[in-house]
Amino acid sequence: MPTKKLFLLPGDGIGPEVMAEVEKIAAFLGEAGVAHFEMEKGLVGGSAYDAHGKAISEGDMALAKAADAVLFGAVGGPKWDGVPYDVRPEAGLLRLRKDLELFANLRPAVCFPAIADASSLKREIVEGLDIMIVRELTGGVYFGEPKEIIDLGNGQKRGIDTQVYDTYEIERIGRVAFDLAKQRSNKVTSSDKRNVMKSGVLWHEVMSALHKREYPEVTLEHQLADALGMQLVRWPKQFDVIVTDNLFGDMLSDVAAMLTGSLGMLPSASLGDTDPKTGTRRALYEPVHGSAPDIAGKGRANPLAMIGSFAMALRYSFGLAAAAEQLSRGMADVLASGLRTADIRGDATSVVSTSEMGEAVLQALRKATV
Repeated sequence: MPTKKLFLLPGDGIGPEVMAEVEKIAAFLGEAGVAHFEMEKGLVGGSAYDAHGKAISEGDMALAKAADAVLFGAVGGPKWDGVPYDVRPEAGLLRLRKDLELFANLRPAVCFPAIADASSLKREIVEGLDIMIVRELTGGVYFGEPKEIIDLGNGQKRGIDTQVYDTYEIERIGRVAFDLAKQRSNKVTSSDKRNVMKSGVLWHEVMSALHKREYPEVTLEHQLADALGMQLVRWPKQFDVIVTDNLFGDMLSDVAAMLTGSLGMLPSASLGDTDPKTGTRRALYEPVHGSAPDIAGKGRANPLAMIGSFAMALRYSFGLAAAAEQLSRGMADVLASGLRTADIRGDATSVVSTSEMGEAVLQALRKATV
């Protein structure tokens, strides 16, 4: 039975609650002989700031680099609103992405038929939805320099963020998108703002050239980011794989999340380059929903995005595609049975807690692996 190193960073808010449900599932897979997960746990975000005065310690960064995969919960909350910008909770996640060189963020938006009515759109618009948003994660306006606020005097200030992309950054995220499309419906939609941004002009040129040179068998279309946002809520099933930059990917993937019924349903994977010597790649898996401090500690959080993120880890980091499929099917079966957390309640007369939903998925997985 293979041994896999998992580094857990539950973080803040509801992060520890949803992570606890994944720990139970990972432990069961070990008992079932699927894989043994050697799990260590660290601090990130506000909890790390309270303990170390920074958003992640050097020791925990070292553990993250040594792990086969990192599972990340959520960071932030009003408690840390006043901390210095450089050590704010979100800085921990940004450092993980940058230091682990996790340039490709995969955010699937899948609408389970059982909860199609939880979406803000009509059932016929979203039922059966299955799209993948591929977001460039280590470049663009979030990391570009200069990034500063300048005092201009006379009570005036100027805020500066810089959007920067090099050819190689666009090519490598493009390859991820095209390779994924070849395993799906063979279509990529590339999104930028080339009508007003020079970085968008380059993005369009590089993506078109990459397609012509290496992936002519895949269908490629281009859409401006604002138009694509409109199309996502008009007719989302026209898309298969969407590839875009850091800023637009951040926004568009949150739009796509609501098509599925709740942010609590959206997992994600952040991947680095494959090591040519070992065939492995660094990776971090996290739910998209954030720390939700208003419901933290109340047992109301939906653990399915966190569990879905672990399913992505099984697939992309551990080569356990069958186990990933069983876990995903278990989530679908639980939803089909009528169980709901508060965020996807819809017309349900009652809801279950975080731990009850996690236990139900575990039992469904247990039946599938017996």
